[in-house]
Amino acid sequence: MKETKPIVFIVDDDLSVRKSLERLLQSVGLAARSFESAAQFLQSGLGQETGCLVLDVRMPEISGLELQEKLARAGISLPIIFISGHGTVPMSVRAMKAGAMDFLLKPFDEQDLLDAIYRAIEHCRQERAQGEELRKIGEKIRTLTPKEYEVFLQVITGLPNKNIADKLDTAEKTVKVHRASIMKKMGAQSVADLVRMADRAGLGPAAIR
Repeated sequence: MKETKPIVFIVDDDLSVRKSLERLLQSVGLAARSFESAAQFLQSGLGQETGCLVLDVRMPEISGLELQEKLARAGISLPIIFISGHGTVPMSVRAMKAGAMDFLLKPFDEQDLLDAIYRAIEHCRQERAQGEELRKIGEKIRTLTPKEYEVFLQVITGLPNKNIADKLDTAEKTVKVHRASIMKKMGAQSVADLVRMADRAGLGPAAIR
């Protein structure tokens, strides 16, 4: 599947700053979309794309920190780079503790900003890829029948077929049939593959004991 081009979203109430950042990003081949307020960005419905958000801290009505909180509550994990001409240590600490990727004071070096943006985009790519992997694993698990799921939970603990049969009060032959079907449906080549997928889905051996 072809990867879509990342987008850098800019939210700043200062038009000159928005235009300057747009020109900078375009000069290095990055796509940019700017917004004059946090409310405008929220109304756009954007944020699930691969990219990052360059966000001013102090803005009328909804501040940058308040927007960060709103996005977190909405489950939007777009990496945020804060920029501010009036930043304080407590402000930056609050932003970073809430998950911001970086906090730059105006006037900042353009290369410092670009470096932060590239890091944020790579972080977003990895996070999106992990989310897609988890979604696919979930889909595979949902194809298992209730009995197959029971066997699956035992297989990933490392139990041999005989012990699984005893534990589930069924025939060893039945366990073997279910096990083969599980391996096929999950697209697993080994028990180690099953364990890895279960761990990604939060169903590792420690979680089910």
